[in-house]
Amino acid sequence: MASYTKIGFIGSGKMASAIIKGLIKTGFTVPENITATKSNPEGIEEKSAQLHVKVILDNKELAKTSDVIFISTKPNQVLGVLEEIKPFVNSEKLIVSIAAGVNIDKLEKNLPEGSRVIRVMPNTPALVGEGMSGMVGGSGVNEDDLRFVKTLLTTIGKCIIVDNEDQLDIVTAISGSGPAFFYKVINEIARAGEKLGMEYEDALLLSIQTAIGSAKMAMNREISMEQLISNVATKGGCTAVGVDCMNEYNTEKLFYEVIKSTTEKAHALGK
Repeated sequence: MASYTKIGFIGSGKMASAIIKGLIKTGFTVPENITATKSNPEGIEEKSAQLHVKVILDNKELAKTSDVIFISTKPNQVLGVLEEIKPFVNSEKLIVSIAAGVNIDKLEKNLPEGSRVIRVMPNTPALVGEGMSGMVGGSGVNEDDLRFVKTLLTTIGKCIIVDNEDQLDIVTAISGSGPAFFYKVINEIARAGEKLGMEYEDALLLSIQTAIGSAKMAMNREISMEQLISNVATKGGCTAVGVDCMNEYNTEKLFYEVIKSTTEKAHALGK
């Protein structure tokens, strides 16, 4: 049976740090089982103190001693990192990449044959414990590997396993890029309130809290999304006028085009 005890992070930037903090905060593992690397010695002691884990400079040492190795560098650094750790990777180690745009094929071709590789697309709300991740496994992984990484990622939010890598491009568009789209909607609703005479910060608070409450109701729904809309947009009321306005401007088509174009870009970057 594969061991998942020692978890290493090559790269200790914001996303890796969010995952490490989630692992410790939820009791998923103890700090002694986690190691991370940093590309330069500057600030290494501060990083270690901040994360409460061992932080080192040597990627090779991390690869030797870790059962699970997260590749959490910038995408343009991934191939160099794989070349560096390749001699220390075998079928007993699980490789998890959170580097955007680096596909499974590229990861597997730059590692020993039979390597167990999982690709993950997390998103920035992981920084506040409300992340949404999607993941897909390579040819060498098994159900235990997938189950372990999915459980691990629930320490920073929620996670789904998709059927194939093409669907991970859709995940990238919806949840990876999605925060920017939601920020834009939240901000534009607030700006509309400002133009109608309200203080911007007041309108922004209204918009943000309404988004939070609506998202929680949607997450805990026992009815369809369409019924949730109908429950607020009663016939002849002011909400119905607003929904009719959205329908007139065909926001369904707008958001389809937003997600479609972003998915296509994600797919192109992965080639």
